[in-house]
Amino acid sequence: MVYKAYDEETLQRLQRTELKILKEFDTLCRENGIRYFGCGGTAIGAVRHGGFIPWDDDIDVGMLRRDYERFLKVAVHWKTDQYQVVNAETDPAMPLPTTRWVLRGTRFQEECFRDLDCEWGIFLDIFCFDNVPDDDRAMRRQAWAAWFYGKMMILSSIDTPVLYFDGWKARLTHGICRIVHRVLRALHLGPSFWYGRAKRVAVRYRYVKTKRAAFYFDPTPFTSIVYKKHIFPTKERGFSGLMIPFPGKVQMYLRRRYGDYMTLPPKEKRHNHPPYKLDLGTYADMPLDQI
Repeated sequence: MVYKAYDEETLQRLQRTELKILKEFDTLCRENGIRYFGCGGTAIGAVRHGGFIPWDDDIDVGMLRRDYERFLKVAVHWKTDQYQVVNAETDPAMPLPTTRWVLRGTRFQEECFRDLDCEWGIFLDIFCFDNVPDDDRAMRRQAWAAWFYGKMMILSSIDTPVLYFDGWKARLTHGICRIVHRVLRALHLGPSFWYGRAKRVAVRYRYVKTKRAAFYFDPTPFTSIVYKKHIFPTKERGFSGLMIPFPGKVQMYLRRRYGDYMTLPPKEKRHNHPPYKLDLGTYADMPLDQI
């Protein structure tokens, strides 16, 4: 499990900077009729805390494929002096199947990616949810293939990925990961090779009307499969002073995703993204109430 306690002021500055990004993102989406919803830990934070989970250091939003692709087309031309779209299509070295909307002039480089030369700025994490077949067997075939290709993206770039368990299982898994990493490097199969395969599997049912959608690339397979009726229509909720859309039936979404999401986890089960390098840029010395 990855967890690092920040000093209070640094975490506050980081969270406020991320709120600035979210506010601009929300404006862009509303101006262009793009649907999105707060998801993952951001949804837990909204329901349980009215904003950030106290130790959290990022913001997660989700979109269906159609809105996601619309966002990418618009965002590359919107305030490009301040923001940058970073994903496996804009940067072949990017090892993640998500998109990050990055604030220029900042740095947030996670420990596990310390040796990768990508645009690791402070970011908003954007997850694309693709159609999932109603037939569970077909869904599982799609899910396992997409999940495998997503893991190959990461292992083609790093040999010690973040794991959410400890002990001998973690040591064994990391040993296997190091072997796979060396093989992929020897074969020159980088993240862009695996991303192309992952995307082809993920969009397999894009033109089929389905009840469910999924982000297939979580650490654990089948974690982020959602019923669309639990997400849409979305409902505005407060998040650290902002009003943004969340799943309309957010309790049902969170219960399926996390189980008992209202109980605070013990420290050893908390998760954040400890940075190897953190640079808040111009926001490092700015008064907190002005960020």
